[in-house]
Amino acid sequence: MTDHVHDLNAVREATDRLLTAAGTLDNAAVAQASRLPGWTRGHVLAHLARNADALVNVLEGRPMYASAEARDADIDNGAPRELTAQLDDLRSAAARFLDTAHTPADWNRTVTLRNGVTDAAANIPFRRLIEVELHHVDLGIGYELEDLPAGFTTREIAFLADRFSGNADVPALRLVSTDGGTWTSGRAEGEPLTVTGTAPALLGWLAGRRDGAELETGGAPLPVLPAL
Repeated sequence: MTDHVHDLNAVREATDRLLTAAGTLDNAAVAQASRLPGWTRGHVLAHLARNADALVNVLEGRPMYASAEARDADIDNGAPRELTAQLDDLRSAAARFLDTAHTPADWNRTVTLRNGVTDAAANIPFRRLIEVELHHVDLGIGYELEDLPAGFTTREIAFLADRFSGNADVPALRLVSTDGGTWTSGRAEGEPLTVTGTAPALLGWLAGRRDGAELETGGAPLPVLPAL
């Protein structure tokens, strides 16, 4: 069972780590490219702020974003800001999310995210944690997949393995972590391809952050996964 209180504490800690790390940058560094194609570090920071507000909308029963176009425009408009403005915005948005999430509510209720995706409200804190942790890595400022908390990495592998389960574009997979843990994913039919590696390497491949060169497949080609 999801422990949303535990996840909210993890979100707070992860946000503090990101804000502290980003606070060592300067305006020139914020304008430089992140690890995400086409996005500067400013885009990443602006997205994290707007995602926090979007998840407030989700928890309060409103559409996550007014539209896909509005979401993209908010990120583009926020990206060029100076570091101080970026950090103030992200800090305030993160606080709004945590304040909303700590309001007494029915955590078993179903909420709606983008593109009609639904989930239990109790899972929203972990979804926010994913955003904060992975985008901290995307900033390219010294925080790597190997630095992620081990418990988070294991849960995120399971989350992504489940996300690709039943996807006709993904062959049957057996994911084996050398750090401990085995998951199945992809199509239900067919002999599964065993993909073995460290937990960070598996996560990097599943999350589209690495090409999978560190993984072992027994000589078989590593599948190209659909974009998340």
